[in-house]
Amino acid sequence: MELWFTEKQTPGLGITCKVLQTLHREVTPYQEIAVLDTEQFGRMLVLDGMVQLTISDEFVYHEMLAQVPLHIHPHPRHVLIIGGGDGGTAREVLRHPQVEKVTLVEIDRRVVEVSRHFIPEVASSFDDARMNVEFVDGVAYVLNKCGEYDVILIDAPEPIGQAERLFSMQFYKGIASALREDGIFAAQTESPFVNQELIKRVHSDISGIFPITRLYLAPVPTYPSGTWSFTIGSKQYDPLLSLRNGGLDGVLRYYNADVHRAAFQLPNFVRELLSKEVLL
Repeated sequence: MELWFTEKQTPGLGITCKVLQTLHREVTPYQEIAVLDTEQFGRMLVLDGMVQLTISDEFVYHEMLAQVPLHIHPHPRHVLIIGGGDGGTAREVLRHPQVEKVTLVEIDRRVVEVSRHFIPEVASSFDDARMNVEFVDGVAYVLNKCGEYDVILIDAPEPIGQAERLFSMQFYKGIASALREDGIFAAQTESPFVNQELIKRVHSDISGIFPITRLYLAPVPTYPSGTWSFTIGSKQYDPLLSLRNGGLDGVLRYYNADVHRAAFQLPNFVRELLSKEVLL
């Protein structure tokens, strides 16, 4: 008998994968966690029925969330990650020798533990001496910080339930306060095909707080529509003008300087979602 997993990405859209084996499933106080071995995409981490990553395409998402802002900031020494309990974003951050400390805030300890066991190639970052993991609420954590971080990365799940707070104006104001004077942050901001209202609201909120706000795109096949957006809020450095050599040529699988520049060249329908500033 064949076994198939379907993520219902919208009321009218889903993605279905043939499952070779269910490697793990549990319900924590926060969510359901599952690890599936799929024929098409390899091992897949699923939270509350939604695909968080697959071994096949996770490198695109994690590199684009982390490497873009880290190649913009000239001295990214202290980095904060909200979410990202699988460790993929931290793995990308720790590729940079300039980074002295990474603080990862994940509310569910079991996401980290399950990831370390079943997807060690993604979760290898937790063994780095520069890593500090806090198992607390990310919003509350940020709102209690002031001027501590060079870069903040928001590796949030879909904006459902408690996770909606990670897409709020209050949260973005807290991020601005937690960043240093020349700080920069990046967040995943969902699909421009199926989350247009969220993208418009988030871009408007961030541009009302940060002097420089830019949206960029990348392909992630297992995410809704296959096209994913990220939004940057920067106090000083423009992603289109500030681009340093991170010394990672030949190491990364997706990101490079040409991809960086191209990611900010938006198609017309995405431009129409955003404020006039991004069209200049």
